[in-house]
Amino acid sequence: MHLITLKNFSSDEIKGVVDSSLEIKKNPEKYEFALEGKSLAMIFQKTSTRTRLSFEVAMTQLGGHAIYMDWLTTNLLLGDLTDELKSISGYVDGIMARVLRNSTLQAMAEASRVPVINGCDERYHPCQIIADLVTIKEKKQRLRGLKLVYIGVHNNICNSLIEGCTKTGIKIVTVTPIVNEVSIDKDLLETAKATGLFENSLDVKTAVEDCDIVYTDTWVDMEHFLDPQFKKEKEKRVKLMLPYQINKKLLTGSDALIMHDMPIHRGYEIHKDVINDPRSVIYLQSQNRLYSAKAILLKLLGQT
Repeated sequence: MHLITLKNFSSDEIKGVVDSSLEIKKNPEKYEFALEGKSLAMIFQKTSTRTRLSFEVAMTQLGGHAIYMDWLTTNLLLGDLTDELKSISGYVDGIMARVLRNSTLQAMAEASRVPVINGCDERYHPCQIIADLVTIKEKKQRLRGLKLVYIGVHNNICNSLIEGCTKTGIKIVTVTPIVNEVSIDKDLLETAKATGLFENSLDVKTAVEDCDIVYTDTWVDMEHFLDPQFKKEKEKRVKLMLPYQINKKLLTGSDALIMHDMPIHRGYEIHKDVINDPRSVIYLQSQNRLYSAKAILLKLLGQT
């Protein structure tokens, strides 16, 4: 079983991983040797902070071992992808890969003899959203019946949020004036609309009035944020998106949780004054990446 997108997981499986994450967080000592003797290859084609740390520490604390592999310093750069994955999967019990293209991840999963976990691509980020659902349940004690508003660019986070929310009974409203074309998944959107739990709107003030969670993400993908060639597009996006910034004015009178998957670009998608607001659970989201990584590893490596 792979975790490429939350499409691969049923509603009950997602809820199960969320509950398992919270159980592991409460009783970490019970799982100290759960993956003893197991190894995880962690393949990175792009930069990472939380994904690398969460999975590497998770394997260590579960009694296993994680191996960091930089795409550019391995023969993944030179060799045939299928050949390399068949070889790599012969050494380890699982592979977590953070890549630029979902098509690459799909090819890796097809070639691998062991479970492959999507550590982020241009279309999906399932591991982040599982941690987000863990955070929401931890704070709200439930998932079903809540309302989440995502404000920002329609991207990989937005896709996986739509999947995760609709499959766990959370209503999601997306306020997305800009769409990353490479992230579009029409089948995902049609499936979500059929649940009655997904809406899209540009009326940001109305959307947040009765919501339980407000969620945002960077307007410019991290690999492009400092790229001189992306400067004009960045300026265009900032001008268009500033009215949709998460700030105190927008959230006046609201007790909604404030969420951001990080890295944060202060003063852009979110104002610095609300990052440390009492309603903010941003750093808790980050911490919960560790426990959700443990739950994912336990499920996929057959140790539940």
